[in-house]
Amino acid sequence: MSTSKEQAAISKVLSFLQEWDHGNKTVRSRMLTVFVTQNTGKTCPELELEFAQVASLFLARLTAWMRLTYMFGTCLGLQLKAVGVFLSAASNHRYLIEFLEVGGVLTLLEILGQKQTKEEDKAEAIRLLQIVSNAGRKYKELICESYGVRAIAECLAKSKTEGTQETARALLESLAHGNPKYQNQVYRGLIALLTCISPKAQQLVLQTLRIVQDIVKEAHPSIVGPLLNLLRSLHLEVQYEAIELITDLRQYEVRPMLLTGLVDLLKPAMEGVQTYKILEDPEMTKMTESLPVYVQQAAAAKALRLLAQGSQELSQQLLPLRVVHHLMYAMGNQEHADAQRQASLALEHFVRTYPVVEEHVRRTMGINLFAAFMHKPETFYMTMDEIQADILLSNKVNISEVLEHQSSED
Repeated sequence: MSTSKEQAAISKVLSFLQEWDHGNKTVRSRMLTVFVTQNTGKTCPELELEFAQVASLFLARLTAWMRLTYMFGTCLGLQLKAVGVFLSAASNHRYLIEFLEVGGVLTLLEILGQKQTKEEDKAEAIRLLQIVSNAGRKYKELICESYGVRAIAECLAKSKTEGTQETARALLESLAHGNPKYQNQVYRGLIALLTCISPKAQQLVLQTLRIVQDIVKEAHPSIVGPLLNLLRSLHLEVQYEAIELITDLRQYEVRPMLLTGLVDLLKPAMEGVQTYKILEDPEMTKMTESLPVYVQQAAAAKALRLLAQGSQELSQQLLPLRVVHHLMYAMGNQEHADAQRQASLALEHFVRTYPVVEEHVRRTMGINLFAAFMHKPETFYMTMDEIQADILLSNKVNISEVLEHQSSED
């Protein structure tokens, strides 16, 4: 570049910066709009050429203005997009360092925590944090050290748009990869999110936990309770992901807790279930309030069937837990057809796999009821009468006693 061209470029940039320094909100908004439109997708060298090798001067002004005004939402969307032009530029390391040195990560995390921040602005802030995370391990550690996991997790739980939730989920997953110092912090943060009330967030958290669980290698016992509680969800996509995670956890040290918990859910404790008076009609109130418990009962039976069918060793471990007794009890629950169906399908596995189970179930049911059950397990509940249901509900089958007796004889 000739000296005259250099002087012209410098003069243009100085004029631009002077206009920025003296400009009000309207002027700066217009300048940012033009900047974003003309420079999105440019590389670091191209931005330096555009700003006569002093693009950092504009980035410093931009981040300073954003830090001063983000609480008021002043042009926040444009500010974030303009910062994104710098951070997403190829060979952006210089801009990234400058942004971090002035507290850029903390500013982005604080933006996420502001109630008045628009959803699209939260999504843009998360996108910028993702760029920081993608830069490497020390940048992921910086986000985590700045209480980033909590801020991002809260954004995921409370966000009202799926786009923002998806972006937050991807960032949490990113923070778990290649970040051994803080991967357990991300893992525990995801476990805490299992209790959030958004079905979409629950689904995303379960999906991410399956990935992060494989990274951390050890399952924390605190995952069991909230995970089993999600089997109450009336959203099939949440139930599906919960059962998938339960299946994954069978190879970890929490397996005994999971199996015991699933078996216990087949006989739900109804005390305290009917505590909220939703409707005046007592029968409708009873049905509405007990439904999640019965949905959980059905899901537990399904999970047990999938686990038992997938592992002979695990199937055998369920017998001493009185899984047969509990499945027969669930089959007698005429308040919920799917609980009966799932329990029947699970019991069929144990009957066909273990002669001792077949013997005890046949003896308890009687020849005719047992024959009907084995003929069509998945529709068996449709022809069940109250007497037959009572037989199942009051069954005393205890395979564990038989197993203990056989073990002592051996």
